[in-house]
Order: sequence, then C-alpha cells, then structure tokens
Amino acid sequence: MTTGGTGPAEVDRGERGGVRTALGGLTTRGRSFLAAGVAAAICAYVLGQSELLRVGLLLAVLPLICATVLYRTRYRVAGSRRLSPSRVPAGSESRVHLRMDNVSRLPTGLLMLQDRVPYVLGPRPRFVLDRVEPGGRREVSYRVRSDLRGRYPLGPLQLRLTDPFGMCELTRSFSTYDTLTVIPRVEPLSPVRFSGEAKGAGDGRHRSVALAGDDDMIPRRYRYGDDLRRVHWRSTARHGELMVRREEQPQRSRCTVLLDTRGVAYAGAGPDSAFEWAVSGTASVLVHMLERGFSVRLLTDTGSAVPGEGADGFAGAGQETADAAGLIMDTLAVIDHSDGTDLSRAYDVLRGGSEGLLVAFLGGLDEEQATVVAKMRRRSGGAIAFLLDGDVWLREPAGVAGPADPHGERLRMLREAGWTTVSVPRGASLDDLWRQADHERRGVAAVGGGEAL
Repeated sequence: MTTGGTGPAEVDRGERGGVRTALGGLTTRGRSFLAAGVAAAICAYVLGQSELLRVGLLLAVLPLICATVLYRTRYRVAGSRRLSPSRVPAGSESRVHLRMDNVSRLPTGLLMLQDRVPYVLGPRPRFVLDRVEPGGRREVSYRVRSDLRGRYPLGPLQLRLTDPFGMCELTRSFSTYDTLTVIPRVEPLSPVRFSGEAKGAGDGRHRSVALAGDDDMIPRRYRYGDDLRRVHWRSTARHGELMVRREEQPQRSRCTVLLDTRGVAYAGAGPDSAFEWAVSGTASVLVHMLERGFSVRLLTDTGSAVPGEGADGFAGAGQETADAAGLIMDTLAVIDHSDGTDLSRAYDVLRGGSEGLLVAFLGGLDEEQATVVAKMRRRSGGAIAFLLDGDVWLREPAGVAGPADPHGERLRMLREAGWTTVSVPRGASLDDLWRQADHERRGVAAVGGGEAL
C-alpha cells in the first residue's frame, strides 16, 4: 500500500484570466439568466416599460454577482490520495481513497471533487462534498479495475466550486498524481522435481568454491567435528595426519525464463490473446521458482533483462524474495511486443550462461527460429517449452491439425533436440500444462534413462 498526496493547495480566485475567467465559469443557467436580463432590458427600453427594466437588471446582475463572489472567494484545501493496493493483478480491483482537508479559517461552500483516471480503469469518479468547516475533512473512495496490464496515472485531483444558485462554476486542479501498476495474473503451480536442482553443499552440478578462490580446494587439517566423509586420504598419507577437503559453498539452483515478445510471433490482441497468456505464464513460473529458492532470470528475445537484476538473476529469502518478485512484476506489467524477427540475441545471452533450468514461452516459429531454439537446449540442464502458435491458439478446441501441420513439425524438432515441449491451446490452464510437461519428461526419462526433472 502506498500513499500519494497532492499536498496543500490553495483554491483561490486565481491570477490568470481575470474577469474573463470568472465569466467563463458561468453555467448554462447563469448564461440563460444573463441573456434573459439583457433581452428584457432591451425590450423595456424599446417599449418604455420601467418595471420590465428592473426585472431585466435583476436577471442580468444575479449571475454576475455570483461569478464575482465565487471568483473572489479564497479557500485553502489539501488533498491526498491512497491506493490500496498500488500493485494489483489484471482483472482485480484496487480502491482509491481520497481525502480533502480544509486548512483555512473559512468554511468552504459546496465542492465537486473529480479525479482523472484513464478510460480503461472505468468511468471518471465525481463526488459532491457539502460545506467543510474550518479544520474539517472529508473522505471518499472509489474502485478501479483493468483487464489490461500497464502503469496508469491517477490524477490530478480537480475541485469544482459552485455558488448556491448554480450560476457559476470554477475549476481548480492539484498538480501531482499517483500511479497504479496492473501486473500479470499469477497462477499457482504444482511442485515438480527439476533437473540440476542443488540439494546442499557440493550437490549441484556446478559447485562454488569458497571465497578464497582455487586455493580453497587444497585440503586442510582435520578439526574436531568435521565430517569423516570429507577426509582426503591421499593428502592424509602424504602429511601423516588426517586432512579433509575444504567445504564447498552450496550451489543455488538457477532458472531462466525466456519470453518471446516478437510481434510477428503472435496473433490477436487483448486480455485473452496468446501474448497475454505467455506474459502471465512467465510471471507464474518466475514467482513459483523464486519461492522455491531458485535464482531466477527473465530473458526476452531482445536479450534484455529486468533492471536491477544481478549476474546470476534474482535470489533472496523473505523480504528480498518479495522485492525481487515486485521488480519482475513491474517489468512484466509494461512489457510489449518487440520489432525483432529472430531469437538470436537471446541465444547469444544463453551461450555465455551456466547450466540450469530453461523455461521458454514461445510464439509461432519458422524453421530457422526453431533451429535456434533447439540449440538453446545445449546451454541448460533442463528445458521446457510452451509453444503458442497463432493458428493453433485461434483454432476451436475441436479442431484437428492437418497432415502438414507446421506447428507439429516445430514441436517435433524441439523434442528431438531434448526439449520437453507442450502445445498451448486457447484458454488452457498453465498448471495443467505444467503437470503435463512433468509427465512427458518423466516418460522420456523412463524410456531413455535420462535424469529426472
């Protein structure tokens, strides 16, 4: 929950526009009174009716007096806005709390409060506030909701002052605004066993030596309490006393999630499109792996990563995990299609990386890009691909692929390269496909004797 305030602001007669500003605030009623008064005065002059002239002057002067009084009225009010929460998943609601404080010594008149919001969040909220006593406050709230990811500005607040007769309205605005971040939906995933997962000291595929560097691999003297399984017998025979291997640092399991953002790889748009499903799936996998203690990294086809991400991705425990998840979600909230046509940049980034789990959310692939993706398997300890072909995504559930289905050919190419591949139909549940990928991997491992995921 964050608090955003517009701070103290003075709602006064203003210095810009002068009389023109006051007359410009006349309402339809005020303009009608003024026009009727002028017309009555002209008729009275032509007809020589003094009584009609007095009526015309009254009608014309009343809106002018209201405009002058309202224009010269001087208020000091402070406004603040609070979002609860300020980061919300797509399709969920956030409540916006507005608070107005009268910090002047004079009571206010009738106030109309309006907050500017983008149209995708709903209608523009408007409130009517009764007279606010000196030092008093008024609080109102409204809800916003969006099915589309993004960062949406809220504000600035606007106050509309009106006179008791409704002849004139003047608008004053605060200067600041807050931002609502709509993040992708996150779907809980079932826990499965992944290859390359480190289970403790020295148990991962790549082991980290101690902080001193390569010299730490030299055995040291035995100390009381050392595990006898770490005795280095060759060095013991050479030195004539028990020597043990220096303790290795536990290896944190790594997971890279590749999100294909190429605009040419997806068909359709909107919250139910294939690209939005891929973004939501990417967020779900990243959060799931981060909660399981993995070092996670987000990679796109452009080779870019999350701002603030370390060399080994995000890793942490407790609050650090929540902070890392927040940075990832903020990045995915505004991610959009790229202009690229290939995945070579992502492959170049993976080429220099160390072994770990690779999860890819891919759009439509041609034969060349499928070959690039197949090569990525060599840079990972395990690889899972969710393929969202545009034609398959838009196809009806009962549709059957033809004999020369290019999507099926791409799936076959990736499977032959060692990927665990899953075709994503429209409206599929990620958790179901996640467990399906685990079952397929187990079947391949049972047949080929491979390592379990």
